[in-house]
Amino acid sequence: LKKKLEVEGLFAAERKRPIPAFPRSVGIVTSPTGAAIRDLLKVILQRWPRIEILLAPVRVQGEGAAREIAEAIELVNRHGRADVVIVGRGGGSLEDLWAFNEEVLARAIVASRIPVISAVGHEIDYTISDFVADLRAATPSHAGELVVPELAAVEGELARASESLPAALLRRVAQER
Repeated sequence: LKKKLEVEGLFAAERKRPIPAFPRSVGIVTSPTGAAIRDLLKVILQRWPRIEILLAPVRVQGEGAAREIAEAIELVNRHGRADVVIVGRGGGSLEDLWAFNEEVLARAIVASRIPVISAVGHEIDYTISDFVADLRAATPSHAGELVVPELAAVEGELARASESLPAALLRRVAQER
């Protein structure tokens, strides 16, 4: 399957979309009871407390899980409010992660109009979802770090810019004269 999808160009870097720098809303497709959702919410809300989170709860392992995850990605796309989607789960055995290696899910990720971050397992785990997604996160917590900036850092940059703006404007006016 990996070879087939690669030949079709589904892993190609040029088809990957950028992740928005300042998303207003993040769709999360994962289990509502797993460690992944707790980690994601903790990291995202610490970094950017004003973000809207849209949870599409799914089973992340077992028979039919891949189809359920694929349908949830389609639902988030139809809903239209998310600027980016995180799809994932915490670690587990190869069998536990298998839903993220199924073709139906790979094609749903590729078909998404909204950029998708794959956040499956631990740093050493790779799934087909990671290869077709617009961005791979090593863990769900890492996805939280990739999806939103730190509010304090952005506020600091804005403060520095606002302090230097008057002097830059005066230089420009003097230069134009």
